[in-house]
Amino acid sequence: MSESDEKKLDATGLFCPEPVFRTKIELEKMQVGQIINVSADDPDAEEDISRWVTRNGHELLNLNKMVQSPHSKLKN
Repeated sequence: MSESDEKKLDATGLFCPEPVFRTKIELEKMQVGQIINVSADDPDAEEDISRWVTRNGHELLNLNKMVQSPHSKLKN
């Protein structure tokens, strides 16, 4: 799957629990194996999304903590 086929979700400016809720909604629309990149600047989003992914059987492919644009890459 190329990067252009990956879905993107911008949750910057949103605070807990909104980034997790929006990630959940987008993953429910996707097929198994599809990838989504989630950008979120909420300080709790990293831990919240990582925990939610593990509990719900998804795969965290990458977690990038760049200060300007933190994002996670998830596989459904």
